[in-house]
Amino acid sequence: MRYRILYVTAFLVSAFLLVTSRSNWGQRRIIQPISHATRYWSGPDVARGAGLSSDELNNIDIYKSAHLATVNITSTVYRRTIFLEIYPAKDQGSGFIISGDGKILTNSHVVANERQLEVTLSDQSKYKASLLSRDESNDLALLQITPRKKLPWLRLGDSDGLQVGQKVLAIGNPFGLDGTLTTGVVSALARDIRGENGQKLEGLVQTDAAINMGNSGGPLLDSAGDVIGINTAILGPNGGNIGIGFAMPINRAKLMLDDLQAGRKRPRLGVSVVPVAGDYADALSLPTQGGLLITEVEPGSAADRAGLRGGHQTVQIGNAQLSVGGDLIMAIDGQPVDRDDAISRALAHKHAGDTVELTIFRNGRTTNVRVKLGEAGPV
Repeated sequence: MRYRILYVTAFLVSAFLLVTSRSNWGQRRIIQPISHATRYWSGPDVARGAGLSSDELNNIDIYKSAHLATVNITSTVYRRTIFLEIYPAKDQGSGFIISGDGKILTNSHVVANERQLEVTLSDQSKYKASLLSRDESNDLALLQITPRKKLPWLRLGDSDGLQVGQKVLAIGNPFGLDGTLTTGVVSALARDIRGENGQKLEGLVQTDAAINMGNSGGPLLDSAGDVIGINTAILGPNGGNIGIGFAMPINRAKLMLDDLQAGRKRPRLGVSVVPVAGDYADALSLPTQGGLLITEVEPGSAADRAGLRGGHQTVQIGNAQLSVGGDLIMAIDGQPVDRDDAISRALAHKHAGDTVELTIFRNGRTTNVRVKLGEAGPV
């Protein structure tokens, strides 16, 4: 009996010691590797890119094809120092290929010196270029190179159906940085600005897609990858972008191309106008519905030959200064003037030598004047 008690006691003591010596009893033992350096970032060992949105994929697809047809254009211009010494300088801009045989659209101001033009393609190959056509009134130019192979080219879209808020993409060579893509929207339509040479450019597309020096002449594309404008000008300090850029509607270039093929020249009326309506019209004793007030008539132009009159007195009306006393254009070919770019839209489907009928208000009376259109800038 005494030995049985001793055995039971020894068994219980051994069991107690075994249990109390295992602090992690019932737990899985984790063996941690020894690290000699602390990782400075957290994340998976294999990085996986985030999924791209449909809009991002659209941007990528358009860029992959469009940048191959976007070119850099360099022209040599001669300038004078303050000591009247002449030296050659390089001006740069952009352009885009519209046919596989090397026809290139750009701005007229990009090719200031048409005799020394060089085009650099996306593969960095260089070609001498010649000027085929120029439309200075719309700041357009068409170049030709002789490529060693068939080139990628861009489709020309339709700029008449553009809407404010529509997505657009601009490709060009700002500051010489080739193949740069920026995106934005159509901010406004039918904008009129003054070009580099002081000429008035009418009916431009305004966009907030970043456009800088060197972007001029490059394509403005829609979400289908079609060209709907040619990047033309920017509004900003020292040529820098502040979200206001302007593009020439592509339909103007299509008309230039059609006229070139048919041996015709673009038409020109030869007037500067400002829209006037409502209170401003009342203040000037003009019909309330208003129209386009002619402020200046270009000497020797079609408008001048037809006897149209420009302003001869400057007055302050509200917050604006206006040159008044000229004719008010109320209708063109029987269509009421209800847009700032009514003249450029009316001339879009006409040619030099065609006749346009203007309904004007002059000296308290309404009358019709037929104008035989003249030619735009030299071809």
